[in-house]
Amino acid sequence: MGRNLHHQEDHPLGIIKNVIWEYFDTLDGKAFEKFDDLKPIVSTEMNFDQVLVPKDHVSRSPNDTYYVDEETVLRCHTSAHQTETLQQGHDRFLVIGDVYRRDTIDATHYPVFHQMEGVRVFEPAEWEAAGVDGTEFAAKELKETLEGMTRHLFGNVEMRWVDAYFPFTEPSFELEIFFKGEWLEVLGCGVMQQQILDGAGGEGKKAWAFGLGLERLAMVLFEIPDIRLFWTEDERFTKQFKAGDFTPGGAGIKFQSFSKFPPCLKDVSFWVNDEFTENNLCEQVRNIAGDLVENVVLIDDFTNKKINKRSNCYRITYRSMERSLTNEEIDALQEKVRETMAGEMGLELR
Repeated sequence: MGRNLHHQEDHPLGIIKNVIWEYFDTLDGKAFEKFDDLKPIVSTEMNFDQVLVPKDHVSRSPNDTYYVDEETVLRCHTSAHQTETLQQGHDRFLVIGDVYRRDTIDATHYPVFHQMEGVRVFEPAEWEAAGVDGTEFAAKELKETLEGMTRHLFGNVEMRWVDAYFPFTEPSFELEIFFKGEWLEVLGCGVMQQQILDGAGGEGKKAWAFGLGLERLAMVLFEIPDIRLFWTEDERFTKQFKAGDFTPGGAGIKFQSFSKFPPCLKDVSFWVNDEFTENNLCEQVRNIAGDLVENVVLIDDFTNKKINKRSNCYRITYRSMERSLTNEEIDALQEKVRETMAGEMGLELR
């Protein structure tokens, strides 16, 4: 918290942010307002209730969300600011910020990443002039806008729309592109649920909303292989990126690997208890090893029918992006992991 990577113009995330903002500045009509410094600590009402996240949704669990207290969390998405921004009278806006989720550990997941939220509100006169209903009008305008943004980022790529489900939009869509030989999801979006808009003072109006992850786009465009790299201050990484070098499709900036230090693999086996979750294990491992942990993956899962107990074996991959690790320091970290699993997590190690 407080690093504000998206404020750094020559950082990959700052580059993607500004390229998207640049696109929205070219659109006709009233300018989109931009917010990139809203505080990441929000109420559970803002994070969940105001965007219609069901009471039993998995994202409300402390296993998935960082709770400050019972009524306060680190925001899981920039949508947490949607209602308050609408209530303030803004009808075209972009919100970007760091968001937090407890998650697995691998090359594409990190407990903090950056999202951008976009919203546009329409008046009845706009869809009446087009001779269509408000939902149809908003959905069409949404798709045209986001297709233009995607071309601005990726060039002239093939696109397809996929029907999706999000609690805060209906209808909902995901936009996929065919890029470098495969279909990739770029963003999620839809026509805002009328209940949200009405609750924010937008009775009788329609709106669209979209959300995207900056790290995902930057990793694809700049060929960055590991999400941990965004947080490094190693100049061998940071000096590879300059805002003015961006071209659609990312051809002007490509990450050049500066090292590949050897991994150190450690396995840990245990009997699973009722409270165990993989997210909690990953959180504990990351708390101990920080960015030295590259991956945590389940490699064995079996049930001993004689004693009716289930066993898991996880492989933890340690690797620094900046130096070679010693067996002694990894052994010490692994021992702390085992102690935490047996103590705080109450697991019986094997």
